[in-house]
Amino acid sequence: MCSTKRSNIFALFGIALIIGIDQWTKAFILKYFFLPRAPITITPFFDLVLVWNHGVSFGMFNAPSRWNVYIFSTFALSISGLLLRWLWKAQNNLLRLGFGFIIAGAIGNVLDRLRFSAVVDFLHFHWGSYAFPTFNVADTVITLGVCFVLIDNFRNSRGTLHEQKI
Repeated sequence: MCSTKRSNIFALFGIALIIGIDQWTKAFILKYFFLPRAPITITPFFDLVLVWNHGVSFGMFNAPSRWNVYIFSTFALSISGLLLRWLWKAQNNLLRLGFGFIIAGAIGNVLDRLRFSAVVDFLHFHWGSYAFPTFNVADTVITLGVCFVLIDNFRNSRGTLHEQKI
């Protein structure tokens, strides 16, 4: 088996693992922490708090609507399909990792939308009066995935620009 094919198969297992971890953490939070508890303070700057996000990142378009479920789920699955195609053609593992993380996070949040009509967010960081929007494992891996893709793009474009100047 060629190394690219092996890397792609490994990426698919990684996607499944991340989706599993995301769904497990959300199920754990729903079962053990929030029936009917208030937010749980872990540190002076970190709480576990249940937030049902009906919208997208940072709570934008956060209105409980079946249309949101259909539109956001269709959009996320379409992007995931495109990224899966790019993952399969990726030339290096950093790019595969980035695409895989984004796909896994998107699918994890789609599963929430289809089951609950909203995404389960529970990680809340704050400092003084500043509070970062509440998020989950899927959001974290999407962000990391985007960072990996940008790092790969930056590394490759720097080499290309440098070669053009010579």
